[in-house]
Amino acid sequence: MALDLSIIIVSFNTKKLTEDCLTSVIRSLKETKLTWEIILVDNVSTDGTREMLKKKFPMVRAVLNDENVGFGKGNNQGIRMSKGEYILLLNSDTVVLNNAIGKLVSYGRQHPNAFIGPKLLNPDRSPQSSCGPFFSLPVVFASLFLKGDYIGLTRWSPTRARKVDWVSGACILAPKKLFMQDLLFDEKIFMYMEEIDLLMRARKKGYPTYFYPRSLIVHLGAASSTNKRKGPVLNIYRGFLYLYRKHGTPIGLWLVRAMLKIKAVLAWMIGAVLGKEMLKETYAEAYKMV
Repeated sequence: MALDLSIIIVSFNTKKLTEDCLTSVIRSLKETKLTWEIILVDNVSTDGTREMLKKKFPMVRAVLNDENVGFGKGNNQGIRMSKGEYILLLNSDTVVLNNAIGKLVSYGRQHPNAFIGPKLLNPDRSPQSSCGPFFSLPVVFASLFLKGDYIGLTRWSPTRARKVDWVSGACILAPKKLFMQDLLFDEKIFMYMEEIDLLMRARKKGYPTYFYPRSLIVHLGAASSTNKRKGPVLNIYRGFLYLYRKHGTPIGLWLVRAMLKIKAVLAWMIGAVLGKEMLKETYAEAYKMV
């Protein structure tokens, strides 16, 4: 039987966060008249997540992988087996507030061939910048050299519903039929910028992306990152290189590589002057990637 909504969550050693997330999802769904299912794809958690699911959430359809397949492939598994008209992709490190899911689905039905993202909040309920422009060369430059994320050049959190280039992969809603039009995640991307790639491909097919701020979801961030010090920098490097190899021109890729090298050299020099070994190590590794 077809359902209104399938909620797909990928987890990896986030037992407490996953439990809190599922509790908030079920509480939010009680405020709706939607028919729904929850599919949780677990990437070999060893922290008791699987036992917790069996004991506390028997209604959840659990997919227990025997290897860590990453974020994109895990979501693709859930999408393929889902029965919902709409798919809600949700990170395990999120907490759904009030009727956020119902509001998101309602807005999605008003924009039936689109991808929708809610307003994400930090744990202190301050806005979390979670949408922005695609990574053109000027945007890459602003991100690397102008602290673009911090000054609102490369990502932001609008107060009104609007069309945007991308929304955070922490929470994305779209009809399943869109995902099945060759718009699943690129499984070559293990983690970081999967949603950018997907939404770039969606735009090329004529499917827009909207940011809807009346739906509020708390996002803790980086909960499944295996290296919280080097990881973010190296993921940015991997992401920019992959996007430009896949979507860019040869000259565009050359310019991105040049910017990444310059950034690595400058950051390494700052680390050397300030005696910050981790900064030096991180950007030495980043330079080798380019």
